[in-house]
Amino acid sequence: MTRIDLNCDLGEGAGHDAELMPLVTSANIACGGHAGDAGTMRATVALAARHRVAIGAHPGFEDRPNFGRAERTLPAGEVRALVARQVRALAEMAHAEGQRLAHVKPHGGLYNLAARDRQVAGEIAEAVWELEPRLILVGLAGSQLVEAGRARGLDIAHEAFADRAYAPDGSLVPRTQPGALVGDAAAAAAQGVRLVREGRVCAVDGTIIVVRADTLCLHGDGPGAAVFAQRLRAGLESSGIVLQALQGRGS
Repeated sequence: MTRIDLNCDLGEGAGHDAELMPLVTSANIACGGHAGDAGTMRATVALAARHRVAIGAHPGFEDRPNFGRAERTLPAGEVRALVARQVRALAEMAHAEGQRLAHVKPHGGLYNLAARDRQVAGEIAEAVWELEPRLILVGLAGSQLVEAGRARGLDIAHEAFADRAYAPDGSLVPRTQPGALVGDAAAAAAQGVRLVREGRVCAVDGTIIVVRADTLCLHGDGPGAAVFAQRLRAGLESSGIVLQALQGRGS
């Protein structure tokens, strides 16, 4: 039986959380860096718990004007510190609500930088390991981040994207470039099903590339996010794919 986790970035103030939460199996919750505060963290944790959705931390560069999407160069150790600070804040909030974290997935610029920068990836893996070795580290499929997590002894999850365009090298097309987002819900659903069923995706130049998918991401900040989520979930389920949260040692 083919299974996949469907994750979404939530608690970022987009206003779609109540519609999206019942449709996903994992929630990546902004924890005060690029977005979010104590109130939004508490509300999003409670919403996830209500729908039995796995709770994950979504740390990012502390750069709200750019929504954490711009890559930044920080002194050695600073990435480790900011990840630890943000993940700990959400973990404490979850504990207060009788819940616990299942995974960590970096956000935006930090995610993209960690995908190719070994030092940044290593600092993130170290921060997660020191906080809770049972947490699953989520990163772009085949990236430096998942390799760093594996090397540190963490459970890792290769992430693929139903609603993002791929470059021929397996990286995501930058949001600053035309066509970076798959704007059609049917096309996004078809891409998601193919990623799960075949482990393949068509890059922007027509190249078919191999992409491992342990979890599929659906972005929750677009105006049609709920429609996309409904279409993607329906497409997966109609293809006989079971939606299930990531399973790690702490599950």
